[in-house]
Amino acid sequence: MIRTLLSDNVWNKIKDILPGKEGDRGRTATDNRWLLEAVLQIGRTDSPRRDLPVEFGRCHTVYMRFALWRNGVWQLVAHAVAGEGEM
Repeated sequence: MIRTLLSDNVWNKIKDILPGKEGDRGRTATDNRWLLEAVLQIGRTDSPRRDLPVEFGRCHTVYMRFALWRNGVWQLVAHAVAGEGEM
């Protein structure tokens, strides 16, 4: 079992700015929180993405979604959680 690094309080601040929510064009994302958890796990352990626990899914999928969000999504997330001590 993976220990979650993202608190419910922080998740509630950012979940509505992430792509893939109900009403957005394209597919509805069911696992945005898991993607954020995977990114935090990589940052916390400083290990390559290929070493992610299997609970996060395919490491290539994590990378592709991470890369897609470079179009400004990560900047929105950073602004939303600015000042959060637990991040």
